[in-house]
Amino acid sequence: MNTYGKAFRITTFGESHGDAIGVIIDGCPSNLALDMEFIQRELNRRRPGQSKIVTQRKEPDQVQVISGIFEGKTTGTPLTLVIWNQDAKSKDYSHIANQFRPSHADYTYQQKYGIRDYRGGGRSSARETAARVAAGAIAKQILWQQGIKITAYTSQVGSIKLTTPYQHLDFSQIEQNDVRCPDPTLATQMIECIKEVRKQGDTIGGVVNAVIENTPSGLGEPVFDKLHAELGKAMLSINAVKGFEYGSGFDGVEMLGSAHNDLIYKDESGEARTRSNYSGGIQGGISNGEDIYFRVAFKPVATLMQDQESLNTQGDSVTVTGKGRHDPCVVPRAVVIVEAMAALVLLDFYLRNQQTVEIKP
Repeated sequence: MNTYGKAFRITTFGESHGDAIGVIIDGCPSNLALDMEFIQRELNRRRPGQSKIVTQRKEPDQVQVISGIFEGKTTGTPLTLVIWNQDAKSKDYSHIANQFRPSHADYTYQQKYGIRDYRGGGRSSARETAARVAAGAIAKQILWQQGIKITAYTSQVGSIKLTTPYQHLDFSQIEQNDVRCPDPTLATQMIECIKEVRKQGDTIGGVVNAVIENTPSGLGEPVFDKLHAELGKAMLSINAVKGFEYGSGFDGVEMLGSAHNDLIYKDESGEARTRSNYSGGIQGGISNGEDIYFRVAFKPVATLMQDQESLNTQGDSVTVTGKGRHDPCVVPRAVVIVEAMAALVLLDFYLRNQQTVEIKP
């Protein structure tokens, strides 16, 4: 499937080295004055070539809206956003036209479709996520009007971990460094680690944490469309993601139920709250009004600047040589992708709960 969502539905299209990538959004409320500068800023957070620790492919990622807008406002009809590819160097991939790169989608795409676009991975390239970021930037603008805020940040690169609870972090520091870690000291260590790994022609993985604040209670469905299940699906659909956990996650297995239960009380305004939040803001697959928080694990990038053993399309043993422009660590650019996918999930559930949504001019 190239489509995600039910009430707010996106379909992405395009390949890494094709003419363009983009997204069609169906179900966007009408009469919304889109902030195009914000959408572009979000794309700038994801775009390649933004720092020395990411791929040096130089794409401006300028977004163009070609349908669904009239006199500066959404019409309620499908929105189409296009980002034209301008710095694709397909010749960098000619050497793997008949070879399968280890841990890439080359072999599996060939097995499934009987054909593959080897230029930068084609449709399997992480470049597709730019379309998601564009759609997520629109979803964020609608969620803001409901007071919902989504923040993601780098919490780990390799063995360098940020263990401070998110409640004690200064989120204003996230965009102040290239790795997008809110702890300046750890950020410096992470950046040096990525630089050293790159010098060795290798790659490294990491973790992105995310927090969704001011989520109303009642979002999610009780069985197959549980809120946490959809968040997990959305995050695991991002390239290079290997793990997702929310709330207490795997650490919760070491706790007793008497310690893990989130006791309920009435706050000063008469609202039901919980004294702890091991549930991660979701109970029974439905939001309970507390902060939703989760972690997303990213593997090391599969393309190395080293020789690796593999097979070619004829089944012969070959040595694959890494070439081209690649991220030594995807995490710094993945932060905004995690936010975008979370926004798409939350807005889809919000609209499924509402007959109409008040859109401020």
